[in-house]
Amino acid sequence: MPLTVFAKSLSVTAFGQHDKFHMLDEADSALCKQIRAYWTDLGLGFTSCTTVPWSAVFVSWCVKKAGATATEFKFAAAHSVFVNAAINNPGAFQGLDIKAAKPAIGDIVQNNRSGSKLNFDYAKSHSSYESHSAIVVEVGTDVSGGYAMTIGGNESNSIRRTLVRLDGNGFIKQRAQNPYICLLKNVK
Repeated sequence: MPLTVFAKSLSVTAFGQHDKFHMLDEADSALCKQIRAYWTDLGLGFTSCTTVPWSAVFVSWCVKKAGATATEFKFAAAHSVFVNAAINNPGAFQGLDIKAAKPAIGDIVQNNRSGSKLNFDYAKSHSSYESHSAIVVEVGTDVSGGYAMTIGGNESNSIRRTLVRLDGNGFIKQRAQNPYICLLKNVK
């Protein structure tokens, strides 16, 4: 499937934020100023760069900057809110079990945090739980096999890239620690 304008814009937006800020910590004035902009551009109440998680706000801001509207994506300070919305009321993204679709550029991968082992069915019926998500910016193969490269906010207190391993068929390979919950498939 060819890359849509929206998917490309989302990837470019995430890469741009990574390139500009990945060497900075959230307490650094330049990144803190940008974190404040993430919150305020979305109309969410900013309180702190270092004591309030901002990873969902980062994803929401990138999605908005790429061109999604509030009717297409539930901009939120918690990943679980926009994931639940994408599962139950698809807009720019359709929330799917990780075994249902292969990740592509412009998708969003959600995983558990803090040792939780929640699954897709839980995400479908709940909108409040601890999780993390990041934007797929590259899909490829290296010496260890297939991967999806993601960019996420508030990863080790900055904007970081992470490799998500894929199985031999190109689907997300489940992991034991902080297992993956959902793939938000970009449909815009």
